[in-house]
Parts: sequence; C-alpha cells; structure tokens
Amino acid sequence: MKLSDEQWREKLTDEEYRVCRKAGTELPYSGQLLNVFEPGVYECKCCGSQLFSSLHKFDAGCGWPSFFDEAVPGNIDYREDLSHGMERVEIVCHNCDAHLGHVFEDGPRPTGKRYCVNSVSISFTPE
Repeated sequence: MKLSDEQWREKLTDEEYRVCRKAGTELPYSGQLLNVFEPGVYECKCCGSQLFSSLHKFDAGCGWPSFFDEAVPGNIDYREDLSHGMERVEIVCHNCDAHLGHVFEDGPRPTGKRYCVNSVSISFTPE
C-alpha cells in the first residue's frame, strides 16, 4: 500500500502517524490494547493486514502488547535497528511498511520470541 506522506497524515491521527510512519514509540502502559485478551485478531492500523492472533498474546510485563508468534508468516518484515545506542530488530508491516515495534529473544515457548508492539499501530477485531 503506497500512500504519500500527506495521504498518511490525512488517514491517521497524529499519534498513529508518529508511531506508524516515523517509527515512534507510545508510552509504556498507555496503549488501549495492552490488557485486551479476548479471542480475536490484530491487524495493521494502516492497511488492515492480519499480523497477530490472541492465541499468541501474553502479558510480558513490559508495558506494550506482546505476542510470541506472528499470525500469518510473511506479513511482518524484520529490520536491524541501531537507534538510541541499542541493537534491536524492528518489526514492520510487509504490506505498507508501518512501524509496529520490535521483536526480542526473551519470550515464552514455543518460539522464545517477544513481539513488543505499539497498541496504536494495530487494531483488534474480536472473534
């Protein structure tokens, strides 16, 4: 999904734009989806691609929604992120390049991964 910067600004709120298009981070424990654990799916806020499932969500205690796996392989891309003096792996939507958050290697079994996601970058659709 290719939109101009101006089109993204019109489509998204200021906070959604800052996080999704400029790789920002929402404040910990501030996201509306942090404590949502009912059955459903999580989609990209910008394009609607399915990214995560409630079956993979867990409470990591980090202040952001966390998942141990992606819902649809190939819908998330991974990039090296050396910003802020850290070595991390950024996760972005494969379809529209929206910044989602980061993935870490300290999650639960079976994957050992923790996808740490900004609530503002995803939407939730209950089952």
